[in-house]
Amino acid sequence: MFVPLLVLRNAFRHKLRTTLTIVGIIVAITAFGLLRTIVDAWYAGANASSSARLVTRSSVSLVFSLPLNYAHKIRQVPGVASVAWANWFGGVYINERNFFAQFAISPSYLDLYPEFVLIDEQRKAFQADRVGAVAGRKLAEKFGWKVGDQIPLRGTIYPGTWTFNLRGIYDGAEEGTDTSTFFLHFDYLNEAIKRQYPRRGDQTGVFIEQLRDPEDAAMVSQAIDVNFKNSLAETLTETEKAFQLGFVAMSEAILLAIQAVSYVVIVIIMAVMANTIAMTARERYGEYATFKALGFSNGFVAMLIFAESLGISLIGGLLGIAFTFPMAEIFARTVGSILPGFKVSDETMVAQLASACVIGVVAAVVPAWNAARVRIVDGLRAIG
Repeated sequence: MFVPLLVLRNAFRHKLRTTLTIVGIIVAITAFGLLRTIVDAWYAGANASSSARLVTRSSVSLVFSLPLNYAHKIRQVPGVASVAWANWFGGVYINERNFFAQFAISPSYLDLYPEFVLIDEQRKAFQADRVGAVAGRKLAEKFGWKVGDQIPLRGTIYPGTWTFNLRGIYDGAEEGTDTSTFFLHFDYLNEAIKRQYPRRGDQTGVFIEQLRDPEDAAMVSQAIDVNFKNSLAETLTETEKAFQLGFVAMSEAILLAIQAVSYVVIVIIMAVMANTIAMTARERYGEYATFKALGFSNGFVAMLIFAESLGISLIGGLLGIAFTFPMAEIFARTVGSILPGFKVSDETMVAQLASACVIGVVAAVVPAWNAARVRIVDGLRAIG
């Protein structure tokens, strides 16, 4: 009990200094965890994607549509089990701040996404209502929607006010499943488009293919694109994960900046911690010399400094991890559906704990080395 008690008393000998150092570590570890969670949320869509699904879009850009009759040719490609399609709707609910993903989908779309759990009764009600819609649980809770409500959306891509009957609220099969998306019927949208803009009818943004064997993804992708080579609307088919990563790549510079800032925060607090431990060690040279005079080794003196530094850092680190959760909850409510998969992962907590340990060890290296090398005579002279 002698050594732990000695380390504890040494750590809190200067209560204000130690408290301020712990507060600094808490802020740094919390910020590190929050920034890492933002990066994880950005990649959440790609990480949750299925290897058994492909996405076909225009080879020029996602903003260009594809003819709906492509679906027939895609179904005939060996290895394709089923095909669905979806089109971005882009409506505004009340005002532009209430952004959330909205897709007009084909009847078979939800069958390709078993991670969207919708009870049979609500699924049938959605299929039977041409102006019906389905919303994710997170989205419904955010706006207080319930089944049977009418949801008005102001069109941006497709002008006018569109009112949908909420026929179902889906849950996620797993905790990380996106439940902040709004689905409506593609046929209803397509009929309205053909009445107002005949040339824009029978067009869709993407096709989604369910594979019979995920191992055939590359072969099937190539076969689909070959079918439409040299046509007026050539295609690019890729795995769902590659499709999602394409969106992430658009903001890659921002992600790199966020990651850089997260590490800079750790380096800064490491320097602050090193200065604190160095001040503490210099004040105790006389005590360390006394230990040596009593027969304690240089390693024992160094161990005391490492233990004190690591103890302070771990206290701050554990409190920082605890504070990350309420901060993440506040941040998630603020950004809403922009980052639907905002959740502090186990990997982030491990990284936070590892960072706290690194801070404690690195900050003590130089002070421990100097204290271990101090001569007994010099240390006792400092007392005098």
